Formats: sequence, structure tokens, C-alpha cells
Amino acid sequence: MTATMRPQASACPACAAAPAAEALAQIDAPKETTIMLSLPGIHCAACIATIERALGSQPGVHGARVNLTLKRAQIEAEPDLTAADMIAVVNGVGYEAHELDAGALRATQTDRAGRDLLMRLAVAGFASMNVMLLSVAVWAGAEGVTRDMFHWISAAIVLPTIAFSAQPFFRNAWKALRAGKLNMDVPISLAIILAIVTSMLETSLSGEHAYFDAAIALTFFLLAGRYLDHRTRAIARSAAEELAALEVPRAWKLVDGEERQTPVAELRVGDLIRVRPGGRMPVDGEIVDGTSELDRSVLTGETVPVYAEPGLSVSAGEVNLTGPLTIRASAVGRNTSLHRMADLVAIAESGRSRYTSLADKAAKLYAPGVHILSALSFAGWYLYTGDLRVALNIASAVLIITCPCALGLAVPAVTTAASGRLFRKGLLIKDATALERLAQVDTVVFDKTGTLTAGTPEVTNLGDFTRAELEVALAVAEGSSHPLSVALTRAIREAGLHPAPIADLRELPGHGNQALWKGQSVRLGRAAWVGGGQTEQTAAWLKIGAGDARPFTFADRLRDGAADAVRALQDAGKDVILMSGDAPRAVEDLAQRLNIRRWLAECLPADKSDRIKALADDGKHVLMVGDGLNDTAALAGAHVSISPASALDAARVASDIVLLGNDLSPLAEAVTTAQSATRRIKENFTIAAWYNIVAVPLAIAGLCSPLIAALAMSISSITVSLNALRLR
Repeated sequence: MTATMRPQASACPACAAAPAAEALAQIDAPKETTIMLSLPGIHCAACIATIERALGSQPGVHGARVNLTLKRAQIEAEPDLTAADMIAVVNGVGYEAHELDAGALRATQTDRAGRDLLMRLAVAGFASMNVMLLSVAVWAGAEGVTRDMFHWISAAIVLPTIAFSAQPFFRNAWKALRAGKLNMDVPISLAIILAIVTSMLETSLSGEHAYFDAAIALTFFLLAGRYLDHRTRAIARSAAEELAALEVPRAWKLVDGEERQTPVAELRVGDLIRVRPGGRMPVDGEIVDGTSELDRSVLTGETVPVYAEPGLSVSAGEVNLTGPLTIRASAVGRNTSLHRMADLVAIAESGRSRYTSLADKAAKLYAPGVHILSALSFAGWYLYTGDLRVALNIASAVLIITCPCALGLAVPAVTTAASGRLFRKGLLIKDATALERLAQVDTVVFDKTGTLTAGTPEVTNLGDFTRAELEVALAVAEGSSHPLSVALTRAIREAGLHPAPIADLRELPGHGNQALWKGQSVRLGRAAWVGGGQTEQTAAWLKIGAGDARPFTFADRLRDGAADAVRALQDAGKDVILMSGDAPRAVEDLAQRLNIRRWLAECLPADKSDRIKALADDGKHVLMVGDGLNDTAALAGAHVSISPASALDAARVASDIVLLGNDLSPLAEAVTTAQSATRRIKENFTIAAWYNIVAVPLAIAGLCSPLIAALAMSISSITVSLNALRLR
């Protein structure tokens, strides 16, 4: 069913989002203080829930929100609470926290963390190869002093290597245990420590069983999985920071009629501000002097510039095109539409980060099960034999056999293989859980301008004009930077024509250009100024002398592959919706061309975000595809999102996937690949489960030697990796 939506006009595009606006109003309230904490150790939805629950239960805390992408917590609290109080609460539940310095950039931390993991992985890999060579000699039948020597050499290699390479697992396990919690790193750390302790005990007693090779192999495989997971996240950055970067740092303030360059942070409501042609609005306000045209495309997606005159409300981020304007500020700083939109994006990012991945769900059941099995094995064998050494050996074997290598590699291996396949098709996966979320999509929402269309107007009726008229129009249009003039200039130049000789070329801000040609007045611009009529399409009117005004009409051409992508998604059973800030007629025309039955026009940024949220509340899993600043909150709030490489920086970093080329046709294949990847992940979990079903009884029965433990662990990890490679 076709429908249109006309949101209430507002100088602030984000104000229509009532919940977000209320939250922002509370943040700004004088009786509250905002505390920002850095949380470098969080990595999943369980971390978010634990920290938010702990902070929210504290007296005086009005609200706490954790952002997984930024690894930050934002806390709204009574003024008497300090950052030190909140840090103590977070530490109390087993997580590291630091007071956040908003002026310090943390962009390098992700790279530093990646280098740290890679270095530990390299050390573990080098040590593992050497220890395996020594183990081969033992497995081949070395006995007595020779076997003991090889064991001691292995110990000399493994002990410092484990102390260095396994630190990420030890640190996370210790934090969880101090808080009385369990996570996946607890059984990992216990397996490594018990393997080392048991091996040292066996070696000192000239025993046959030593698990040095298994301990270092376990560390290596798990570090490989952790690094693969890190690499899939490393590209992601905060869209909210990108939005803030769009704010104008300085503005020209009018003081006693004179222009003074003033930092935007020092502007106040009521100040008069001069915005020159080509400048971006630094504040929300109202035009009090001057006429021009405004480019609102980054905020609304509307391709046609808006005529600006005294009395018109403007928003921060809009671009003044043609003439100087004087603005009276009505909202400054964090109260501007641009800043509120950044907060909308941060809120949306936090909501999306609550997604629980398949690996998180599996780990929640896995950790306690492993500990119970190992403890029961130890108790049973100790009661049966009365030999502490035998019981400890078997408990260690159970922990090593049930090591989460396969589980730890199940998701990263598939994600890396699928990401490589999609990269070759022109899609860059930025988020570790994006593929899992993409596989669940049942509704696809497209933006119009710059997404389904190329975002640049093209002349549709050049053949209606004579050669002389086109040459005159070219001469006049070349004197303007207006988007329609630029498009007209390009089209006429491509037709092989040259500008006619004209005189007295002038641009009237907000109206158009005029000149003299062979003594006749020539005008190119708005219909009301030129004397034109009404047209259903975007138009620039040309009037030469006393002749009738005639329109050059424009249309935005489809992006390559747009029709194929929409048709393929519909054939796959997806519900496709077109949502745009453009005028109803333009949106309806495009919807008809692409056979999209549901469309919404004149959507402000908050309208798009609210519509995405409403679809999610109805149980829909929404894929949002957009490219503009007006799409950023919707991209961040959708279940999963894609933006083209030509998109605004803020839109690209808010999305989970970036389309590197200009062709939209790979979108349908991305959904298919995501579904295949999810099947592979589930298959890997099944492989890991069957591996444990077969191997665990052997370990509990005392039939698992160090050789069997190391081989079984390696085979499970290799099998999972090979299954993932099938995606390539």
C-alpha cells in the first residue's frame, strides 16, 4: 500500500524523536552530572548487561548506558557522585574502568590492541613449533633420561611463553573470578594452568605424561581466534564522533555591525552570525537578513536547494550556497540539531550492541559445563584410586580435551572467510556480528538520494532547445555553483557546444543568474523570478529577451544495479521499503520505477530512526541502506546496515557493511552469503559438540594421553577452520 508521511516542520531535524529528546533534556538538567568512563575490557552483550545493572542499582544514579563500539559508559547521576565512585562499582563486578578524558582521542588504542595480540600470537606459534618437534621424539619412544631432558627443554620454552602469550586469558579470568563470575576465559586459563602444573609434576617425578605441547597449542589456537575476531572489529569507529566532526569550529559573529571570528563554543542564543556563501551553518537559528539557497541534502536527503529568505528557520550542518546570510541563533552547542543527531546515533549504537551472538549464547552454557565435568572427574578418580597424581592428571586431560579451541574459532574463522568472499564482490564487513544479523533480515529499507539514485541531477529535455539557446544557457550557467547549473553545464559541454558571448553576468542569491546577450536580457533560475509556470519535475527556467520562459527539467538517475538489487531482494521474500527526505512526487516516481509498493517521503532524520525502531518493535529484522547524514541514526539503529563508499563519512562509520563499488547488485548476494555463513557457524558448533561427545568419555575414563589430547584438540580446530573455508 502506498503511503506518504509529512512530519511536522521543525528547525531541529532530530527533535521529533521524543524519547531521545527527553533523554537529552534529562542530560542537560542542572541537577544531574554526566560521568563518562572508558571500559577497555568489555567484549559482549553480557558485559554490557552486567555493568549497566550494577551502575543502575546505585543510589543517586539516574541512568547508565554502555556503548560496546566505543567501549564507554555514560552515567547520569546526582552531582555529589564522582567518577571514582562509579569506577569502584565497575571494578566490583570484575571490569576495568577509567575516567574518560573527552579531549583524548582513542583511535590508536584499537591498533595497539591488535599489535599486542599479533605479537603474542607470533611468540606462541614459534614456541609451539619447537615444542612439537621435541614432543615427536617423546612420542616416538624416547625413554628415561632422554625423555626427561626433552620434557625439561619443553618446560623451559613453554613456561615463559605461556606467561607472556596467555596474559589476555589470565587477566579476563581473574577479573571475572574476583567478581564471583564465570566467563569463557576461566576454563581456558584453568586448562592452561592445570596442564602446566601437571606437566611440571610429571617431569619432576620422571613421569611419562607431560602436556606442554597441548598447553602451548591451546594458547596458540585461541589467540588465533581472538585475533581474527579483533580484526573484524578493528575498522569500526564511532559515528557519533564523525557527526561531531561536522560541526563548524568557528563562526563570524556580528558585534556592533562588525564581523568577528568567534569559536562556536562561545556563541550564545540571540547572537547574530554571518554565514558566507559556501559556509556551513554553525547553529540553529532564523534568517534575519539576506537571500540565498540552502543545501539541506545532508540533513534531509532533499536534492533541490531550498530558497532562503528572512524568517526561514535553519539548522546546523546546512550549507549556504549563493548569498551571505545573517542568522539569529536559537540553539547552540549540544542543543543544535546536529549535536542532537550525534546523540541519537550514540543511543542507537548502544541499542544495537545488545545483540547476543551465537558464540555468546554457546559460551554461556559451555563454561559451567566444563568445570563440572573436570571437577567430577577429579573427585571420582580420587575417591576410586586415592591417588592425587592420577586424579589431577585426568582432570587436566578433561579440561584440555574440552578446551574451547573449536568454539573459539567457530565464529572468527567463518567471519573471516565470508568477509573475504564478500570483499571480492565489493563489500567490506566492519563488524564481527554483522553477518549473523544480516542472515536474519526480513525487511530492507532504502534511502533514495545517493543510495538508489546517483545523487546528481541530469538534464532530461536538452533536445527541446535550439543550439543557440543551449549556448546562451551554457554561458549563463557557468557563472554559478548551484547544483542544477553545474548539471546543466556538464550536459551541454558533453553535447559538444561552447558558451555564447555574453555581458554583465550577475548572480542574484536565491534567484538565479542574469546576463545580456546581443542586447537582450537573459535569465536562468527559479520559476517565480524568471516568469515560468509549474512543472512536476525539478526545473531551472530559461528566458531570453521577450520570449517565453522554458524549463530545463532534471531527474536523478538510478545507481547501477539498483533495479537488480531491489528485484532480487523481493524475489528472496524480503519486504522492501523506500524512505526519503525528498518531496513526495520524486519519491513516488522512483518507487514506481523500481516496483516498490511501500514508500515514505519528507522524512526527517528522527522520523527515519523512529520508523526503524517501530519496525523492530513489530519483530522485524531491518537492513537499512543509506548514505547521508540524515540516514546516520537509522543506520546505527537498524538490525544491520549498509552504506556505499560514496556516502558521507558519518554514514559509512555508522554502518556495519560498506559497499565499495557503485553497483548495488551485490546486496542480495550479501544476504545469501550471510545465511550460508550462519549455517557454517552452526555446523562448527555441531562439530565441536560431537568432538566433545567422542573425546570427553575417553578423557574421563583415563584413556587420554597427552598425545591424544594434543591431536584431538588440533584436529577439532583444523576441522572447524576447513569447514569455514568452504565459504570461499
